[in-house]
Amino acid sequence: MGVTMIARKRNLNLTAALTCLLAAQAAAQSGQCARRETVVQRLVEAYGETPQSMGLGANNAVVEVFASATSGSWTITVTGTDGITCLIAAGKGFETIADSLPAPGNDA
Repeated sequence: MGVTMIARKRNLNLTAALTCLLAAQAAAQSGQCARRETVVQRLVEAYGETPQSMGLGANNAVVEVFASATSGSWTITVTGTDGITCLIAAGKGFETIADSLPAPGNDA
């Protein structure tokens, strides 16, 4: 992978992490946060959503995507180190994409 591509990827990751952090702060101010157990239970019971993917964001926040294969609804959450989970985004039409990575040495 070229140096330019690595720099772009790093900037994209930093931008995504900052966006998640700002969105989590906004969600916390609007009251869309609760203990993780409460949020997960609500997503399962009310929407049939289960965890689909997760990653580590800024300040060790855990970013998760929940979705329902039945309804196609999805929710993105961020959980801080304090165990409080905030709803960041939600929508419909969730699909799993099985995309392969580019061949080594291909910057595409």
